[in-house]
Amino acid sequence: LLLSFAAARGPRFAPHFAARTSRSPLPWAAAEAGSGQATAPAAVAADTAVACEALFAAIATFRAAEEMEGKASIDFGVKGGELDKKSRAPADLRDVWTGQVRSAAAAVESAIDALAPLNPTPDATKLLGTVEGELCPLHGAWRNAWTTAADASFSPNSTRGDAAVYNVVDGTKGKITNHIDFASGAQFRVVLRATALSPLRVGLRFRFVKVSPPRPILGLLRTLVIPVPGPFLTRVLTFLGRGPKEGPPPAYFEVLYLDDELRVHVTGQGNLFVQRRAPWSR
Repeated sequence: LLLSFAAARGPRFAPHFAARTSRSPLPWAAAEAGSGQATAPAAVAADTAVACEALFAAIATFRAAEEMEGKASIDFGVKGGELDKKSRAPADLRDVWTGQVRSAAAAVESAIDALAPLNPTPDATKLLGTVEGELCPLHGAWRNAWTTAADASFSPNSTRGDAAVYNVVDGTKGKITNHIDFASGAQFRVVLRATALSPLRVGLRFRFVKVSPPRPILGLLRTLVIPVPGPFLTRVLTFLGRGPKEGPPPAYFEVLYLDDELRVHVTGQGNLFVQRRAPWSR
């Protein structure tokens, strides 16, 4: 959920990965190297503000298109369109969207494409999983503003129902908790281990899921804790033909843009997330 498994196919935003590898740490440093004249930080800040506003405007247009044409109805599992049939990874809504919604989604992607080179945080994973983890730029709560991932998209016209989706990065513990609060009152908490794989990439290992139904089960049980199969068990299930034929894909996300209030990342599968900072306390 929310932070998707990586599918066997390559990410759709792969060009960004290569671009970041060769890009200078500061947005204006590349201009200085190429022209002999540095771009003023104030000018870069202005360009970034314009790019951010363009992204927010594109998302607003996307939401308006959904209001007109209706949100994609996604339900649990492969049959419900939540998971990819072959990889069991979260499905990509770009394969489902049509009409004005599809066009508006393409505009959001274009806005992300324009914003990513202006990323002001070249070391997004700094101090993740350390005693100083609260200083990690990713630390804190992030609420979903837009995504292409089917498992993180909810609507009232589905069996799952509508839900608020956000995640909390605990930089000190190296832990990410995905929160899904359903309109019915049910709650999902997906707990993952987060590891810095590079300055912009976070590796993920699913640990367990907490499910809190709207009403106690049998009047007593308020929360179910469901362990997530570890790597060894997943490989066994794959060998026995009960898992994805390609084997268990690695789970991670790559930061495309991060500042104090906005986070944009792409999963190994290629699903995009735009998130806004949300209030959070321990």
